Amino acid sequence: MLRQFLFIIIRLIFKILSRVEVVGLENVPRQGPAIIATNHMSLADPPLVFAVVKRKDITALITDTYKHKIPICWLVNGVGGIWINREQADLRALRLALDHLSAGGLLGIAPEGTRSKVGSMIPAKTGVAYLANKAEVAVIPAAVSGSEIAFREMRHFRRPYLKLQFGKPFCLPPIDRKNREEQLQRNTDEIMCRIAAMLPEKYWGVYQDHPRLAELIREGYGYN
Repeated sequence: MLRQFLFIIIRLIFKILSRVEVVGLENVPRQGPAIIATNHMSLADPPLVFAVVKRKDITALITDTYKHKIPICWLVNGVGGIWINREQADLRALRLALDHLSAGGLLGIAPEGTRSKVGSMIPAKTGVAYLANKAEVAVIPAAVSGSEIAFREMRHFRRPYLKLQFGKPFCLPPIDRKNREEQLQRNTDEIMCRIAAMLPEKYWGVYQDHPRLAELIREGYGYN
């Protein structure tokens, strides 16, 4: 009941205070386990994904630095979010995430691990690639643009334009234990380059010169 109430309220807030364009929502399966991996530039990003994806079993990994901020803590707990300590290998959070996926749930994660404060993509951690490999689930890349200035625009009584684009689900190649770290990084870069390819160039950040991003652009994968 609380979850549905929050869903309605968050959707209403975005509708009133912003202009949201959603592309590729059909790429998010209506049931079954998967990971939504998104770039992260604003506190508005997680609730935007939550408001758009109409699945009752969607949750997300959220950094526990927000655990003592009452409005955010209340919202996260209300939607069954999983708190994670980004500063260490949080085995409890990873286990809960794997349990959620094993039960057929949808899990949202920002691979960068924190909000980018430079308005473009920053290096991602390998946790998403690890979870996808461990749970043997597909990854759905999601790209958010415009959110980095959303609250500033709202403070000036302007409705910011936000775009959320979902790419097609894809499966990462398996990890060879002998080259585990290298292959986790390879898979992480694949996720981030697919996200970047759906964003305007100004957001590419540290992935600007990545050869895989250039390859995806040549293949026509990306920004609409």
